[in-house]
Amino acid sequence: MRGKRKISAVCALVLLVAGAAVGGAQGHRTDQDPTTRASGAAFPVLMVSDVHFEPFWDPGKAAQLAAAPVAGWKAILAAPDSADRAQRFADLQQTCRARGVDTSYPLLVSSLNAMRTDAAGIRFITVSGDLIAHAFTCKYKTVFAQATEAEYRSFVEKTIEFVVGALRADFPGVPVYAALGNNDSDCGDYQLDAQSEFLEQTGKIVAADLPATEQKEAEATFAAGGYYSAALPAPLRPARLLVLDDLFMSRRYATCSNKPDPQAAAAQIAWLKQQLERARADKEKIWVVGHIPPGVDPYSTLTKGKNICAGAAPQMFLDSEALTDTLAEFGDVIQLAIFAHTHMDEMRLLEPSKDDEDHGRVAVKMVSSISPVDGNNPSFTVGVVDPASGVLADYRVFAASNQTGVDTKWTEAYDYAQAYQEPSFSASSVAKLVEEFKADPGAQSQASENYLEHYFVGNASREIKPFWPQYVCALGNYAEDAYRGCVCAKRP
Repeated sequence: MRGKRKISAVCALVLLVAGAAVGGAQGHRTDQDPTTRASGAAFPVLMVSDVHFEPFWDPGKAAQLAAAPVAGWKAILAAPDSADRAQRFADLQQTCRARGVDTSYPLLVSSLNAMRTDAAGIRFITVSGDLIAHAFTCKYKTVFAQATEAEYRSFVEKTIEFVVGALRADFPGVPVYAALGNNDSDCGDYQLDAQSEFLEQTGKIVAADLPATEQKEAEATFAAGGYYSAALPAPLRPARLLVLDDLFMSRRYATCSNKPDPQAAAAQIAWLKQQLERARADKEKIWVVGHIPPGVDPYSTLTKGKNICAGAAPQMFLDSEALTDTLAEFGDVIQLAIFAHTHMDEMRLLEPSKDDEDHGRVAVKMVSSISPVDGNNPSFTVGVVDPASGVLADYRVFAASNQTGVDTKWTEAYDYAQAYQEPSFSASSVAKLVEEFKADPGAQSQASENYLEHYFVGNASREIKPFWPQYVCALGNYAEDAYRGCVCAKRP
């Protein structure tokens, strides 16, 4: 996840678009494509992201956790708090300059309890990365000043295994498909080595749900670069999930020795293209899961006051457009792409280049976070999938009443189909919504109002309303030039 959100900071954004406005055709909601409608056999799936589990919430238990196998963690964490828990945790947060509180054990338990209630009957679970807490390295080294690098790596691996294992324990027999995020590393935020022991060991954790026929290959590709392929369960057949570790493609990425490694990203893109070409030939439906979304980072672009219309470059999530171009090239194959990272509830649309329009578009769902570190309330998403088309027919977001997990009530925040009156979260429906948002620069329509209300779970997002046109330009324009053209277009 990026740095702490301060919604009021967007007041500085006026530098971005002095005099610029956004045009666009009026959107409408009449999607009659039968492939985008859920059939009677539609089934639910659970989408979770940015858990950021905090094993140091009770620092007095850290030594027990480090010494115990993962199977013993639940008993340790569920035991009564240490007498000085609050003060020691506050001191640790201050020492590590932590910007907020991530997911404590009580909040994790509350989240899992809500998922069992509201996500009953799911066929599989996607986890879009960032399983461990922010400032993890600093906290560990503060608590374990004499620990070795191998001991640190083991603690990171056990934390990841605990989070994934908690989902598996609460949903027995349901596959959990997890991606890594920028925090999920044995050497620091946005740092990771390809072909490392950490990836090799973590791959065994992640691939444990896969059939024996796929497990070895998934472990091998994960060890190489944190990515893997998995056949999705019936009735979504033939369908496949491609899980990425796009940290290697981030503009902030470095190896554990703080050096660039462009080969790691290139190898993953080559693998992705190979998988997509095979899926096209085999007529497979594809879902893609990663952590850092492709395209423009509108929040960072706006809060940094970049004057796009004067030639400043927008802030991009990734170091190049290689991933985005690859996904857009295979819009005829990819039914859905799931990313996260911002902790917000968002959507994107990847359009193919004009000379590749036959290959369609890709709908991107960005999943909001369990972690309340940005002041947002924890949330998770329950999707409904049409097995005939592989399209996400609908989804519901469930949100917590507070950020602690103590006396917390979870309720449905909204239902996509009801909020936007769309028959599916297909590329065609998302395209219509984006056009409607563009045609509504004042965010006056019900659809725009609904998006603003739910973007920041807990409804603190209305402060971005004055900058709605610039934000909307990022939803359907992933390339730098296309984004600038949208932002700087004169109002007709």
